[in-house]
Amino acid sequence: MKRRKKRNAIIWAIVVVVVLIAGYFSFVRPQQQAAKIVTVGIMAGSKSDDKIWNSIAKTAKDKYGVTVKFRRFTDYNQPNKALQNGDVDANAFQHKLFLRTWNKAHHTNIVSAGDTFITPIRVYSNKYKNVKSLPDGATIAVPNDASNESRALFALKNAGLFNLKKGTKLATTSSITNNKKNFKIKELAADQTARSLDDVDAAVVNTNYAQAAGLNYKKAIFVEPINKDSKQWVNVIAVLKKNKNNKAVQDVVKAYQTKKTEQQIKKYYGSAEIPAWNLNFNK
Repeated sequence: MKRRKKRNAIIWAIVVVVVLIAGYFSFVRPQQQAAKIVTVGIMAGSKSDDKIWNSIAKTAKDKYGVTVKFRRFTDYNQPNKALQNGDVDANAFQHKLFLRTWNKAHHTNIVSAGDTFITPIRVYSNKYKNVKSLPDGATIAVPNDASNESRALFALKNAGLFNLKKGTKLATTSSITNNKKNFKIKELAADQTARSLDDVDAAVVNTNYAQAAGLNYKKAIFVEPINKDSKQWVNVIAVLKKNKNNKAVQDVVKAYQTKKTEQQIKKYYGSAEIPAWNLNFNK
């Protein structure tokens, strides 16, 4: 009788162990593996962008065991919506001001998990070789959307052409002060600023539109400096606030913020795009 009870106890113990093992592989292990997959929403970009992201994904897999998958978008309104809906775990397409403006407009709580790069905006001219050579009453074209116009005006302020009212965060033409040379600001669609160069004295052009127009960024007459004004233009890897410290997400950030990524950005973009995670903006 005792032997039978002992044998039954052993059988039940084995059954319990089998059930626990089966449960682990059926439920726990898949969830752990799922936690090692991070889907990142990015804009459908150039082959250079794809090469950089593929390198980052390889680093994440080899060094941290994280599989990075990508979902590509063609509309800047899509990635944050996808993040909010849980269709992606993170996205990487926006700078800090865009993110702040989005949160305010859509009542969302999306935050930066880590800095990526900054693409300095530049001033171009077909008539003058230096921004200091612009004459009295010169006309300068700037993008007319709120974010890029503000950025352009801050760049012109840093170029010493005029000042902006103290405390200005989102600059408009009404923010301009001390415009001693009476520069005229011409507001155009961002994709038209480069095309306006024959009709104006200078134009502030976003790098992507400058590239599309065939402008040589090395011939710009002024480059947005790296200082406290430009910090808001740093691009980020963004996540929902609750996931900011998620280990897999942070591993992707670490995979991005490497010397290898820095070298690749320099290889493909020269100084048109600058790795931002080690920059000092307190200047």
